[in-house]
Amino acid sequence: MAGFAEVLGARRLLVVSNRLPYTVRVSNGQVNLAPSTGGLATGMRPLLERGLATWVGWPGLSLEDVKDAEGLSRALRVRGIVTVWLRKEEVENYYEGFCNGTLWPLFHYFPERAIYNPTYWDWYVRVNERFAEAVASVYRPGDLIWVHDYHLMLIPAVLRRRLGPDAPIGFFLHIPFPSYEVFRALPWREELLRGVLGSDLVGFHTFDYVNHFLESVRRVLGLEHSLGTLEFEGRLVKVDAFPMGIDVESIRSRAQSEAVVKVVEELRRRLGDVQVVFSIDRLDYTKGLPERLMAFRRLLEKYPEYRGRVSYVMVVSPSRERVEEYARLRRELNELVGDINGRYGTLGWTPVIYIRRFISDDELLAMYRLADVALITPLRDGMNLVAKEYVAANVDRKGVLIVSEGAGVSSELVEAVVVNPHDYDGVADAIKEALDMQPAERAARMTALQGRVSSYDVNAWAYDFVSSLVNVKEEQARAEEELASRKLAGTALTMVASSFSVSRTRVLFLDYDGTLVPIVRSPGEVEPTEEVKLVLRMLASRPGTDVVIITTRPRKYMEKLVSEVPEVQVAAENGAWIYSGGSWTLNVSKQDVSWKANVRKIMESFTRRTPGSLIEEKDFSMVWHYRNAPTSIGEARAAELMDLLARFAAVHRDLSVVRGLKSIEVRLAELSKPRAASFWLSRRGYEFILAAGDSQDDEDLFASLPPSSVTVRVGRGPTRARYYVNDPSELLAALRAIAGG
Repeated sequence: MAGFAEVLGARRLLVVSNRLPYTVRVSNGQVNLAPSTGGLATGMRPLLERGLATWVGWPGLSLEDVKDAEGLSRALRVRGIVTVWLRKEEVENYYEGFCNGTLWPLFHYFPERAIYNPTYWDWYVRVNERFAEAVASVYRPGDLIWVHDYHLMLIPAVLRRRLGPDAPIGFFLHIPFPSYEVFRALPWREELLRGVLGSDLVGFHTFDYVNHFLESVRRVLGLEHSLGTLEFEGRLVKVDAFPMGIDVESIRSRAQSEAVVKVVEELRRRLGDVQVVFSIDRLDYTKGLPERLMAFRRLLEKYPEYRGRVSYVMVVSPSRERVEEYARLRRELNELVGDINGRYGTLGWTPVIYIRRFISDDELLAMYRLADVALITPLRDGMNLVAKEYVAANVDRKGVLIVSEGAGVSSELVEAVVVNPHDYDGVADAIKEALDMQPAERAARMTALQGRVSSYDVNAWAYDFVSSLVNVKEEQARAEEELASRKLAGTALTMVASSFSVSRTRVLFLDYDGTLVPIVRSPGEVEPTEEVKLVLRMLASRPGTDVVIITTRPRKYMEKLVSEVPEVQVAAENGAWIYSGGSWTLNVSKQDVSWKANVRKIMESFTRRTPGSLIEEKDFSMVWHYRNAPTSIGEARAAELMDLLARFAAVHRDLSVVRGLKSIEVRLAELSKPRAASFWLSRRGYEFILAAGDSQDDEDLFASLPPSSVTVRVGRGPTRARYYVNDPSELLAALRAIAGG
């Protein structure tokens, strides 16, 4: 824990989870607290006990079942625990409803079991807001906030709105994050993603989950990332994998205790001279329990020599047994166990020893030591710490671990035997392989597994996440500092205005959409405001000054602007048409546009399949706009269309395909902003050059201009520009100042 104290410094860690690190029970009016055994509670409790952390969570009891909730809250507060009490109605709709009835099945790839009830969602929103209120009430500037799991995915965004951009907020998901094709089924997918992205650091168990999350962010919100870092609402957000560990030293020490050794000896005496296959799970449809029994039955069918020589000890902890589907699962397990034992069992041998209750820690550790094989084969699991516990407790290094490829741990514990839980023959063969494995190979595999588990235990996991959160905030601060130094305001703006004033010849290359005017839903709706026209006149009225608008807009649209502000010059369609000296000039060497018919057919097929999209035809280009399409559909279709049009352009070498802001344009390859700017630059030597824009076309222009040029990016993001402004209104204010107004 010394590392934690160092990284925290004078700050506290606020841990936020649905459940507290203590199990709260009320018996005969008395309140009892028992430490929870979960991995998160085990890893974080020492911080709580040392006063380095405060924990916010639900005690697990309905408010109606507690006589003195305020008194219990005060008692827990002394321990560093802030309670969020839930009423029965909230437990039913938020916890049992949305968390366990919607998110749990969907995220574990059981979409057919997910319930999309708007009432559940409403309660989920309310309870997340209540948790956030509890966190905000104890937050002190500088505290690190760490939110956990699928129950609280909206909290980061709520806290961000309340606490501002400086609050360090991390989020970790303990279950799988599904692929986009599964996640997209959720009606509230955008709200959940925005909720999580209120964090500065988002953590998952595996890189698969990281990639699934980033793909959903791209498809739903249209945000791209660079090596797991993306920009959301003006902040850098880091997404990374942190495979959760266990308290290895504690498990190893307890597994060698005298009490556990006695249990091992007693179990060995009772089980007799058989090899033991062991598993322990909560009763849940994600755990692959019937599939595991069928695989064991297949072992006895396929390899009869193991009858009488191996027993499967299957421990299943009760869970939600009053829910019909869980009761049905319990009945199915009973039938399968009865079938296997009735078919293969003898008076002296029981194939499956089925235990449907909670077992003590000593019994569990004894089974970890005793079992020749641990059969951990969930259909889908975020990590599965049981597999790591088995490795840590197997101090004699005689066991073999079999894990499902559907568990996150399978990508980390590569020395285990990895199986497909749906392949009964494959699992049966894996059990045979494990049972027959030579002692030397068993020891070698287990030694490697133990080294891996020990090197990244729960303390290393938590320290890694918290230190990464601190690093992200430092990186954000550096980025903000750098950004502030590049803002076209204050001293920087004064210097640019002075340079403009003392120069005898000047040119300003200004983009139109997103630069002088904001992006709107329909390209034809936007009109230049009086402010835009006034600023353009002010600039163009200065002697020796050329104000040039370089735009993808067609000539027809720009004719209206030049009729109202004839002082400006224009390069329409990225330079296909030049307005200078009071008249328009065609500025292309190739005027054949027969290709447009084929491009239109391609774009029309995508327009029919993409609600809200539209086609804009210009003299020398075709543009497919999808800014009004649902984000997920628009981004998916745009990716398809880009691929198709790129292949088309590969055949037509005089064309180029350009990805814009929610648009894809096919145009003559010779049309570009650098080429358009060269029309003016080649005619006159300018002492002052300024260019402003918001797109990749503008970035190309920035790169082509002399190093002394004043280049301005409108909007944040990676850029070649020397300066930036946030939006068109800020640019207009800066241009007015430059013009001397």
